[in-house]
Amino acid sequence: MNRRHSFLGRRSAVFLAAPLACATGGHGPAAAETAVAEAARVFTIADGGFSLEAPAGWERVQPKSGMIETEFSIPPVKGDAPGRMTVMGAGGSIEANIERWYGQFTQPDGSATKDKATTKKIKVAGCDVTIVDIAGTFKDMPGGPFAGGKAVERPGHRMLAAIVETPGRGNYFLKFTGSAATVAGEADAFRKMVEGLVASGK
Repeated sequence: MNRRHSFLGRRSAVFLAAPLACATGGHGPAAAETAVAEAARVFTIADGGFSLEAPAGWERVQPKSGMIETEFSIPPVKGDAPGRMTVMGAGGSIEANIERWYGQFTQPDGSATKDKATTKKIKVAGCDVTIVDIAGTFKDMPGGPFAGGKAVERPGHRMLAAIVETPGRGNYFLKFTGSAATVAGEADAFRKMVEGLVASGK
């Protein structure tokens, strides 16, 4: 099944959860709204093979690019723009993708971004996961890295990313970008989300 179509189907199911919550919970509209908000934070990768739950306060939004399967808007530190987390499957080696991300950042002192970035390998739900942390001036491509158009330079930015290698289903990329302050404020929540990856049995 096309991942985009399956996402839309799951998205519809989320919003259909509202009347169900009202019917079964018996606690009024507030409880129903809470149930819908929690359900909207749950998303899947690898054609439904694995699921994750975004942190409380993250808002699921319409992806800005057709290549992106799932997108969240993250509450910013006061005075900053909201952070953004995108989820998509993509080809290419782990190393090649990380090198491409290094190229999306420059350093104020002219040093190599690679020398200041960090990577870490973990194992979650039977998947190898690479966590990448990069900071500097971000050359943002709002429509996606392959959409063309002029990059927007955003000083003082940071990217936290997780590359999830799913057995037999390819690699999936979770990228959280925003101001350094906004990303710092949600960094632990992002890592807990990744560490909470579970196989859904599909």
